[in-house]
Amino acid sequence: MVQENLTLDNYLDNHYIHRSNWLRAAVLGANDGILSVSSLAIGVATASDFREPIILATLAGLVAGALSMAAGEYVSVSTQTDTEQADIERERQELIEMPDEELLILAQIYENRGLKKETALLVAQELSEKDALAAHVRDELGINEISQANPIQAALASGASFLLGGFLPLLVVLIAPLSHMSFWLYGLTIVFLMLLGGISAKTGGSSMVKSILRVTIWGSIAMGVSALVGYLFGVNV
Repeated sequence: MVQENLTLDNYLDNHYIHRSNWLRAAVLGANDGILSVSSLAIGVATASDFREPIILATLAGLVAGALSMAAGEYVSVSTQTDTEQADIERERQELIEMPDEELLILAQIYENRGLKKETALLVAQELSEKDALAAHVRDELGINEISQANPIQAALASGASFLLGGFLPLLVVLIAPLSHMSFWLYGLTIVFLMLLGGISAKTGGSSMVKSILRVTIWGSIAMGVSALVGYLFGVNV
């Protein structure tokens, strides 16, 4: 029996879709941090017999990569937000200029979703009386509070997760034996990717096995392609 005092917030607590925007940015940042910093460290390690150049290159890649990810995510999500706001303003103007046509469009949307024509028109009228713009933004444009992007949140999630992900291979560079550093980086990068897949699945409430396999397989392919490119250009990684 459903409790009578069940609220929308209580209901959303049982779902994870409201986390999708920042979680996507965080997983992308962490994955890129692990792979790019590891690849950079491997490349420098194969060309140097000293630890200091490897550390400096890895630190530079870590800081530059985090700033780049944050800036890129902010610009990208801001562009999406600007587009959404422009569409909302166009919808606001259309409601002023042709309210009857917009009402029929809204009713048609509900009819296409399975409501009878009379019911669809009634629903459209009642929702329009309450807040016509909100109804059209949600049902015609497909924009809602859950799906709306937040540039600052996405930038912080992406940049911070890149730092966290890239810090892991940096630890390997600081601790691993210099003579076998490339092998340590390869092996532990796979472990880090598996951990990332598990954490992202747990946070998003999805299949842990699928997430681990997806992140690990594509990460391994990326490292394999990088190694192949290095081999073709005469660099033994």
